[in-house]
Amino acid sequence: MKWSFPAYAALLMSTLAASAAQAAEFKSVGANPAVLYNAPSERGRKIFIAPRGMPVEIILTQNGWSKVRDVAGDLAWIDASALSAKRNVIVTAANLKLHATAEENAAVVVTVDKGVLLELLAPPAAGWVKLKHRDGPSGFARIAEVWGE
Repeated sequence: MKWSFPAYAALLMSTLAASAAQAAEFKSVGANPAVLYNAPSERGRKIFIAPRGMPVEIILTQNGWSKVRDVAGDLAWIDASALSAKRNVIVTAANLKLHATAEENAAVVVTVDKGVLLELLAPPAAGWVKLKHRDGPSGFARIAEVWGE
């Protein structure tokens, strides 16, 4: 079959659109710290110890290993059994304010520093996400102010 440029361009655009439409999959490192490797094997070079609860984006899973991206954008491999479905996020904004409701003018429950790990309580909705601090306070923040949702 011979492809014309318009047909090829349309196929490429639909493939890119489908890829962009897929939601990112996030998990967190489980109850124990986990080693990140440069290859999907324990024989690979150890490149980082991921602390428990650290959120990662799943890029690829194969043969019991997951290729993941961290908040800095670095890629590595982790034993998939070291991951948990429990979801956490990392604060990326300076002085994140958790609000009582998902509204900009709602009362501020607590202010959280950049780099702090928060538990994801509910999926994002209308640009907001419900989060909980390990010390107890929970509230809503803008999705753009955290990573791992």
